[in-house]
Amino acid sequence: MNKADTAFVLAAAGLVLLMTPGLALFYGGMVRRKNVLGTIMQSLILISLITIEWVYLGYSMSFGPDVGGFIGDLSWFALNGVTNAPSPDYAKTIPQTVFMVYQCMFAVITPALITGAFAERVRFVPFLVFSLLWAIFVYNPVCHWIWGKGGWLAGMGVLDFAGGLVVHATCGAAALAGVLVLGPRRGYGKTSFMPHNLPLTILGTGLLWFGWFGFNGGSALAADEIAATAFVATHLGGMAGMLMWVVMEWLFRKQATTLGAASGAIAGLATITPTAGFVGPNSAIAIGCLAGIVCYLAVNSKTKLGLDDSLDVVGIHGVGGVLGTLCLGIFASTDINPAGASGLLFGNASQIGTQAFGVAVVGGYAFVVSWMLFKIIHSVMGMRLQDDAEVQGMDSSEHSETAYNN
Repeated sequence: MNKADTAFVLAAAGLVLLMTPGLALFYGGMVRRKNVLGTIMQSLILISLITIEWVYLGYSMSFGPDVGGFIGDLSWFALNGVTNAPSPDYAKTIPQTVFMVYQCMFAVITPALITGAFAERVRFVPFLVFSLLWAIFVYNPVCHWIWGKGGWLAGMGVLDFAGGLVVHATCGAAALAGVLVLGPRRGYGKTSFMPHNLPLTILGTGLLWFGWFGFNGGSALAADEIAATAFVATHLGGMAGMLMWVVMEWLFRKQATTLGAASGAIAGLATITPTAGFVGPNSAIAIGCLAGIVCYLAVNSKTKLGLDDSLDVVGIHGVGGVLGTLCLGIFASTDINPAGASGLLFGNASQIGTQAFGVAVVGGYAFVVSWMLFKIIHSVMGMRLQDDAEVQGMDSSEHSETAYNN
């Protein structure tokens, strides 16, 4: 056991936890004022709900002893046998309890990311049911396929350093399914849905960016050169995404916006996530620039497609996660990380195909299962707010609160 590694991953776990309240503020600032508390609550409550699920089911399903390459068994139910001794299969220099709680923070934020797609129109209790079932039937299996010992996609060579597939592609696919099943907000295309508090969104952006250093850097699971690589790549990807998004705004709209700068940063950070520990600085900048261009175009195509993805989850996280996963097959180098693989630019064109296969499998599985969950829960419980409640706003109709008293 290494004390420095242990301290590093503990700090990283705290940073990743901070991302969920940061996301709550990021989303909360972009909705109308009558929905700000309801939107924040959807992220905040998942810290409790998914942590409980992780302790009793999620950790064992994701990282427990393998069953056929598809899922972990339940021998670690309620953290049975999870001790402060290092795990021989995962992080060998830190207590397994530390690895468990670090991975817990990833499980928490992933369903929280989905909430931006159906913001301002979903009832609270059916949302909780969906989030719990989604964690069990989507997040846990995909996590095992890629990060679990014996996972079948990892066995095929699919790489994901910190969550391009496990986090961003799954939440993007689920977001698309939710938008299709639940439909647009009342008045979509006719009513203005302007953000009510962009300074709140900028604050959330800063907290997310700060936490992302733990998200990506901590995924090295040691205070070593791979963590340093991921830390640097994270910042460079985020800043390049911000810059290129603003450039795209200037080219298409002749003016730059603060919301665009925030969106570009998150797009760059999401896109660099799967590659962070496998690429050098110049590759990270190139990937961030691609994120700014591709995600900007994706977000601005949703109106033409008639999709009310309220806070651009599909266009930023879904498209960013897929783009970053494919970029890994182009820019990754074993000179940077010998435990990874080289991509097209370093003599291994086949890695693109491997990554594309991972995208197809994870995206397809997450979309189909998410669509089924939305359909069933909406049919049985009614996920959509009633029209009068949607007009009134979630803060009042679902929580009997108001964010502003004047």
